[in-house]
Amino acid sequence: MRDAPQSRSQTALLLAFLTALAATLGALFIGEVLGKMPCTLCWYQRIAMFPLVVILGVAVWRYDLTIPLPAALLASAGLGLAVWHSGLYAGIIPQTIVPCTKDGPSCTDAAAQTVMGLPLPYLSLAAFAVILACLSQMKGNRA
Repeated sequence: MRDAPQSRSQTALLLAFLTALAATLGALFIGEVLGKMPCTLCWYQRIAMFPLVVILGVAVWRYDLTIPLPAALLASAGLGLAVWHSGLYAGIIPQTIVPCTKDGPSCTDAAAQTVMGLPLPYLSLAAFAVILACLSQMKGNRA
């Protein structure tokens, strides 16, 4: 029988993985099925999110509780980008420093950045925050 801290860590790891998986599948659905092209900041957030599915998935499969630091680095980078994107979307950060190009969708366009009324920058922010919260709950044998 596994002790409670390890079981709690495994549950947190599984929740982090499922969050990353849902965010990745959601991003792919929005792009490939709904046909919404991601803005520049969305691409950067995908660069941080997509590897988390593999890293956390392998960690769940192998019961590897030593993964929090590498995964947290990616999730922190993604969270920083999501905070920036959310600030642009909310109008807190001036649009003069928007990194989106004139050829792609705008990082602040409500029509391009929402699905079913849900703002994509906020969903990304929530996903990265949940992943980091889960990783912070993990306690395991670290090599």
